[in-house]
Amino acid sequence: MPTITRSANTEASGSNPVWHVIDAKDKTLGRLSSEISVILQGKHKPTYIAYLQTGDYVIVINAEKVRVTGNKLTQKMYYRHSGYPGGLRQQTLQEVLKKKPTKAIQSAVKGMLPKTKLGRRMLSRLKLYAGGDHPHAAQVNVRPKIMEEVAEAPVSEDLSISDPQEQKPTSQPITRASRTQTKTTEPEKKAVGKAAVKGTLGKSQKAKSKSENSTATSKETTTKKGQEE
Repeated sequence: MPTITRSANTEASGSNPVWHVIDAKDKTLGRLSSEISVILQGKHKPTYIAYLQTGDYVIVINAEKVRVTGNKLTQKMYYRHSGYPGGLRQQTLQEVLKKKPTKAIQSAVKGMLPKTKLGRRMLSRLKLYAGGDHPHAAQVNVRPKIMEEVAEAPVSEDLSISDPQEQKPTSQPITRASRTQTKTTEPEKKAVGKAAVKGTLGKSQKAKSKSENSTATSKETTTKKGQEE
């Protein structure tokens, strides 16, 4: 079975990031974070490439109103270390949401992204806000460049025909049937050439026979004249 290879668009201009606004009010922390990580990586697009930044921007509002199930507010712990002996610090999820509401979503999304330079660049496209307002209204309302080019492109006269059957293509595409037809005509051409060669040979043989007959008749006439004399 033949293998199909597709060339990927490695240019930076090939990706047109879109700005998504997500309201975190009354949404589960884990499910919301997984949805955000998919958008940041670009896995929701058919043009996803693992080694390129093909994801979009994500704006999360009402980060302080995110919810969790069970007793995670008091049981889930966040740890950090100062680097010195005895420098271990820990906080519960409830304390984190009171002190810095966006940290819970940021740490959850960070754990779902690649631990590389590309993953850090993806995380930089995440914009978190504790309240319901954000300063990115201009970016959210703008349209992608590809959509603008398609919308502003003029319609050609050929496309104005209502019936698609009336549109006649200017050039006929080469198909397997046409290729087989060309292949079948080659032996026919050879046969025609052979017939032409045979025809020329037959004509030359007839001419030779006529010349031989004429010479024979001339010899007979000369012999008869000699006998008469």
